[in-house]
Amino acid sequence: MEEMTRWSLREMFPTDDDWKQTMEEALKLANALAGRRGHLAETPQGLLETARLYLDMEEKLYRLMVFANSNFDQNMADPEAKKLYEIAQNQATSIGEKLSFMAPELMEHSLEEFLQWCQEEPALKQYETYARDFFDRKEHILSDEMETLLVRMNDMGESFSKVFEDLTVNDMEFPLVYTLEGEEIRANEANYAAALENPDPAFRRDYYKGLLGTYQKHINTLASVHYGSVKNDCFTAKTRRYASARAAALHANHIPEEVYDNLLETVRANVEPLHEYVAFRKERLGLNTLYFSDLFVPLVQESARKYTYEEAQQMVLQATAVLGEDYTRLVQRAFDERWIDVYPREAKRTGAYSTGAYRCKPYVLLNFTGTLDDVFTLAHELGHSMHTWFSNEAQPFLYANYSIFCAEVASTLNEQLLSRWLFDHTTDENEKALLLCKRLDDIRSTFYRQTMFADFENQTHQMVEKGEPLVPETLCGIHRSLNELYYGKALVVDDYLSCEWARIPHFYTAFYVYQYATGIAAATAIANRIFTEGEKAVADYRRFLTTGGSGHPIDLLRIAGVDMASPKPVLDTIDTFRSTLQELKALLPASGKKAR
Repeated sequence: MEEMTRWSLREMFPTDDDWKQTMEEALKLANALAGRRGHLAETPQGLLETARLYLDMEEKLYRLMVFANSNFDQNMADPEAKKLYEIAQNQATSIGEKLSFMAPELMEHSLEEFLQWCQEEPALKQYETYARDFFDRKEHILSDEMETLLVRMNDMGESFSKVFEDLTVNDMEFPLVYTLEGEEIRANEANYAAALENPDPAFRRDYYKGLLGTYQKHINTLASVHYGSVKNDCFTAKTRRYASARAAALHANHIPEEVYDNLLETVRANVEPLHEYVAFRKERLGLNTLYFSDLFVPLVQESARKYTYEEAQQMVLQATAVLGEDYTRLVQRAFDERWIDVYPREAKRTGAYSTGAYRCKPYVLLNFTGTLDDVFTLAHELGHSMHTWFSNEAQPFLYANYSIFCAEVASTLNEQLLSRWLFDHTTDENEKALLLCKRLDDIRSTFYRQTMFADFENQTHQMVEKGEPLVPETLCGIHRSLNELYYGKALVVDDYLSCEWARIPHFYTAFYVYQYATGIAAATAIANRIFTEGEKAVADYRRFLTTGGSGHPIDLLRIAGVDMASPKPVLDTIDTFRSTLQELKALLPASGKKAR
């Protein structure tokens, strides 16, 4: 039945009127908090009441936002859904501005005072972890007036991202290119993945030149927008009395800067396996010259097989069985209880994600078409959903939400479990080679490439903090040098690839991309433990899934047996890449398959 492949969002709010009523309740709570200005924490009991009001408001607002966003995403042509979405965005901004006084007022107190109040009012004890983190930011919280100003300036800072989006999505005109068969294809971002898997190297090259050449035509504008975004990052960090923009970004999740440096330094010192893979790819493809546009075409003949959604469900269930019966029972519930919006539809958002609110089941948006990648996407998003479920069940609302640093671990681990299960359950050498290629390309794109991007934004922010401007020649020069370092001599780094920084939207969220690399590194380390240590490793990982945001990410990952403050998980990922490449090299000649 079609209904079973559509998510049951209306369990959150049966009608729009229910949603609007809850929004009214959230606004009343916000007004009540605003009315306590100057009296937020006069007594232990007063602070307790403030905390309860605030958390009640936040829980309602979070649920409202999740519904509004997801309801709009399922049909972006629905005017009523768009209206709710815009109301949610506007009210959230308004509430944030209205309550911006709270942090400065509460910062007038101290951690020592809070701990003393916990003796007088034991119910405050539940907030101790939050309080310790809150007062840890004390030197970075400004006056009431300055906090209000920064809230308003935040919209100005986000305008750089909006300009980038408007320019690249709405204003740029991308050229048509032609396949060997004469089919015309627009060389834009929407067709990027499919085009670069085309077996014709000349077409791939034309496509990439058409795409990046368009960015080149606007390189001065894109450099100015990028420079403005980086300057905004540095200004905000300096205003908040941080040593650098990177320090500010990492402090939000209590990630030591050594973790970032360790990632960059360890990967920089171990790029040889990537060089070897690029050289191997060049040889297998039979190319005299290898460009970036040649890094995506399959090395082996891909199966034309399509998987039904029911087959995908069974594959994910069997692959995750190693995590325990209660885990797979919950995965089955996701299928049976309509957590997932499965198939593409007109006006439905593209891509995939997992979302969820406290005391509600998680929801997953897919656009399932039956490819093997779609099966991996199902496993990935359910990893997020299981993490959300177990954290929500074990933690109060205040500590249920896990950090971005931890978020990609559960999802990536599920992909690795699926990859291993598929590899172990096929005797077809072509399928085995295909899975090994996918594993290599996942590590290349998620680990090496995202670390390279992290290296890029580290350098650009340091330059601005030294008072140096970011002009096109500088930005392209940095990106060229990094690509030469990471990919080695087998890849031609031309002017098109040098300006690729200009098409990366994640650069408008400072110091975000490194978490993709640390996420896959942590997941790889956990997967290796599960495959070698069995039940003990599974138990540690399952305990990690229940921790939510109840501690600092580095400490929570240690529960799963991974220390991201050390080089070991990064080195383990590099070793996995190296050993997978050796497996592929041993398998491909015996497979009898020729590169396309």
